[in-house]
Amino acid sequence: FQGRSEFGPRALGNRSILADPSRPEMKDEINSRVKFREEFRPFAPSVLEERASEVFGMDEPSPYMTVAYDVPEASRAGLPAVTHVNNTARVQTVSSDTAPEYHRLISAFEKRTDLPVVLNTSFNVKGQPIVETPLDALSTFAATGLDALVMGQYIVRKPNRPRGRPVSG
Repeated sequence: FQGRSEFGPRALGNRSILADPSRPEMKDEINSRVKFREEFRPFAPSVLEERASEVFGMDEPSPYMTVAYDVPEASRAGLPAVTHVNNTARVQTVSSDTAPEYHRLISAFEKRTDLPVVLNTSFNVKGQPIVETPLDALSTFAATGLDALVMGQYIVRKPNRPRGRPVSG
């Protein structure tokens, strides 16, 4: 939860639940602990814009997560939580110019994992609007299986939760 909310059909990093896309069980974990939606619905990847060509074979930016791209075979094994059953993904490219905080977060994730991609889904539960206020964010965090909430410079964690689970941010 950071800055102003986005306008449009997708969460683009300011009102998002983020997770490690390399963990095959992550999709089911987010669905059972947070989203409570149909298991066939895929989650989307957010990738550093400058690495999108390398990871997804893209030749142009896709900042609004509105186009599905084929996930190259070389990338599929490393991105099971964001690769749909038909081997596509609705990719969001993240630019350091237009989304500097989100870009820094993905860059930090890449430094730890060698993966310039995070799983991104909207910060809400099934049937509810995307969180809008800090109180909405705290309420949704408390009512779901999220382990941590990042709000600006603050991090709120639930006690006795292992690290490395879905994190909203």
